[in-house]
Parts: sequence; structure tokens; C-alpha cells
Amino acid sequence: MKTKGIIVVAVLAVAMCAPSFAGSHAKSSGYSAPSSTPVHVSGHVTKNGTYVAPSYRTAPNATKTDNWSSKPNVNPYTGKAGTKDPYAAPANGH
Repeated sequence: MKTKGIIVVAVLAVAMCAPSFAGSHAKSSGYSAPSSTPVHVSGHVTKNGTYVAPSYRTAPNATKTDNWSSKPNVNPYTGKAGTKDPYAAPANGH
């Protein structure tokens, strides 16, 4: 009986991980999580003397939809949901 329980747990674990192994053949939900390697930002002191703690950010690129601050993405380090609309016009007009 104990063996059947272990097998059931193993099958469930594999089933839950299956979408991550599906590759490009998986159906898209329309959600695109940041896929580039995070960039480490060292702690530093700003010009006005404020200390900024070390952190990570998404690597720079030409798209705004894969940034952790963009909706519906979530920062994997802080758990904070993105709040910026990646399709909104920039506030400064550029």
C-alpha cells in the first residue's frame, strides 16, 4: 500500500512539471514571463547620499512586455506584481 502512495505522488509530481518541459509546442496563454537572465545591480550611494540596496533587474532589450514591472508579470525576487501598462504611451512623449 505504501508503494502505491509513492507511485501516485511521483505521477502527480511529473504531471505538474510537464508544462515546463512542453517547449514551443505548448499552447500559449498570452502571458509572457521575463525569460532573459537577470542582471545583478550592486548596492550604491546616490548623489544625494541615499543608499540603494543590491537587487536584480531584467536585462535590457527592445521590448517592454517582459519587464518585471509590467503587467501581468511578477518579480520572482520580491513577489511584487507589475503595475505598468507596457502598451501605454510614455509620460514624457518619447
